[in-house]
Amino acid sequence: MQPFTTLTGLACPLPLTGVDTDQLIPARFMKRSRAEGYGGYLLYDLRFDEGGAPRPDFPLNAPGREGAQVLVSRRNFGSGSSREAAVYALADYGIRCVVAPSFGDIFASNAVNNGLLPARVSEADGESLIAALEEGGRALSVDLENCRIVIGNLAVSFEVDPVWRTKLLNGWDDIDLTLSQAGAIKAFVATDAAARPWAAPRQSR
Repeated sequence: MQPFTTLTGLACPLPLTGVDTDQLIPARFMKRSRAEGYGGYLLYDLRFDEGGAPRPDFPLNAPGREGAQVLVSRRNFGSGSSREAAVYALADYGIRCVVAPSFGDIFASNAVNNGLLPARVSEADGESLIAALEEGGRALSVDLENCRIVIGNLAVSFEVDPVWRTKLLNGWDDIDLTLSQAGAIKAFVATDAAARPWAAPRQSR
């Protein structure tokens, strides 16, 4: 995965509470191959009307918001089912960071495993960021090394699980994270083998 250290890009406010995984990608689109890309189906039933026309009042359809890399939303983002396709839709659209006061646990884990940062802010700071974007702000900077978000004169801190932060900063998946501890694992195996030789599995001849 591409490491995530800092990102300065177009941001879009999404002032909704409880955006769930079925909203992020409706189930009917999940039969399609990932190779086709899921970005076009992101928040489909909110972005488009029954005829497939863009809803002009939806934030991602607003002039100047196309191609946003950061979403700023309200609490409980990514709740609902465990479908990883919800993260695929965000990533394929080009979203690299979602800022919200809280996230669905499985969604947040899936996000990190796909290189997408779930940045957790206080509700007050989240509302301040949304207000700044709705008042005309566009570019937003996310600094994962210092856990800081800046837009104009507004700067707020965010939280992310320390292990997830390490994975994102290095572009690691779970296997890479395990391999980073190879020396410690080898030392433990040697120490344990000396202390409990009877516990080692028998080697086949």
